[in-house]
Amino acid sequence: MSIETRKVQQTGGSTYIISLPKTWADKVGIKTGSRVTLQPQPDGKLVIDPIHDAPPARKIQIDVSGRMGDVLMRDMIAAYLAGSDIIEVKADRILAEQKNIIRSMCYKLIGPEIIEETAKKVVIQDLLNPDEISIKKSVRRMYLISNSMHIDAIKAIKTLDADLALDVDQRDDDVDRLFLLIAKQFRAILRGARLPDAAETSIDEYHDLRMAAGPIERIADHARKIAKVTTTLNGPIPDDIMEMLETTSELSRKIAEDAIDALYNFDVVLANQVIDRVSNISPMINKLNGSILKINSYGSVVALGTVVDSIDRTADYGSNIAEIAINSAMSRVV
Repeated sequence: MSIETRKVQQTGGSTYIISLPKTWADKVGIKTGSRVTLQPQPDGKLVIDPIHDAPPARKIQIDVSGRMGDVLMRDMIAAYLAGSDIIEVKADRILAEQKNIIRSMCYKLIGPEIIEETAKKVVIQDLLNPDEISIKKSVRRMYLISNSMHIDAIKAIKTLDADLALDVDQRDDDVDRLFLLIAKQFRAILRGARLPDAAETSIDEYHDLRMAAGPIERIADHARKIAKVTTTLNGPIPDDIMEMLETTSELSRKIAEDAIDALYNFDVVLANQVIDRVSNISPMINKLNGSILKINSYGSVVALGTVVDSIDRTADYGSNIAEIAINSAMSRVV
């Protein structure tokens, strides 16, 4: 549809009016007496959205004949990200292993629930109400979980607490679920969906939050890696090395924390400070690696090398978030 212009007119002395393009009105079902919503955007635009009865459910069918394992999992995730309200999985016969994968994926995603199941068909409905979704809150929640995972992962390897390490591992599923939800939310926004915080959040900010979700998800993965080391250690970590691990870990974690604060507060100064602080960790990482090599147990050397690498990578991902924060803040002044 080509861009049309309209002249603003005044009526009643205080009300401005414009006419709506007839082609567009016919296409979206607007006629005399129809109601529309008017939603101001942060960039000054005004979104006009027709009010209709509930739209028909979006449905997608997936034929899973011969599709197993990761292939089936990727198909399920793709259908979820596409924003389908109903996913119908079908085959001449759905195998028990396939049904286990389908159930597992429903658990790993936020919203989908199985509402019908037969030998040839599984029907999944997304029960999540999009009006209750906030990308800002979802990203913040992702970070809070990943941050707590990192703290507890370091505690688990210090105390050799296998149960705490398992808890960290399981929390990674919560971060993954939020990450996929955010990806789905952003796709919906690109299709014109409105979310609860749309009035005060620009499409640029939605994009930046979606970009930040990636590094946060990776921070959680590295916390999980650290926690998994717990069961591979032959004994307690030497006190001097553990003290260095804790100090370096805290600095790395603080970089990510400040990067998130810079992102949410559009703080360019703090974001640049975060990026500068990353270089301060490199000497500590090198010293840690040198100390670890002096341990007699080869298994412990390899395990602790994984821990140090994950601490280092966490700082790098914090720096990535800080760069996104700078871009986000700059887009507000352009």
